[in-house]
Amino acid sequence: MPREFTRADRVSDAIQRLLAQLIPQEVRDPRIGMVNINDVSVTRDMAFAKVYVTFVGNDSDEEGTESVRRLNGAAGFLRSLLAKELNMRTVPKLQFVYDKTAIRGQELSSLIDKAVADDKARHQPDDTDQEG
Repeated sequence: MPREFTRADRVSDAIQRLLAQLIPQEVRDPRIGMVNINDVSVTRDMAFAKVYVTFVGNDSDEEGTESVRRLNGAAGFLRSLLAKELNMRTVPKLQFVYDKTAIRGQELSSLIDKAVADDKARHQPDDTDQEG
C-alpha cells in the first residue's frame, strides 16, 4: 500500500508552519508587514523550496513585489533558522514568490456578483409585466 504523503509534502508542510512563526518573530523589517504563507512547494531532491506568499494590507502589485524582494533578501537568514528547527541534513534554499491568486479570485468574484446583479435588474421588469 503506497504512502499517503511523500517526504516532500511533509517537509513543505513543516516549512510552511515554521515560516509562519519565524517571519513575524524574527524578521524585523516593518516594510514587509503581515505575511500569509499560502503554499510551499519543495523539489523532490529537497534542494529548493518555493514559498508562495501574500501580504495583508498591500493593495498594489508593486508593494507585493517589493515585500517579496525584501523576503528574498532575508531568505538565507530564515533558512538558517529553519535548519535549527528541522531535523534534516540539508535545508532547502528558499525562494519567495508573490501569489496573486487570492487577489485574482476577489476580482473574479466581484465581476460575477456584478454580472448576476445586472442580470437580475434586466429580468426583474419582465417578471412584473407578466403578472399584471
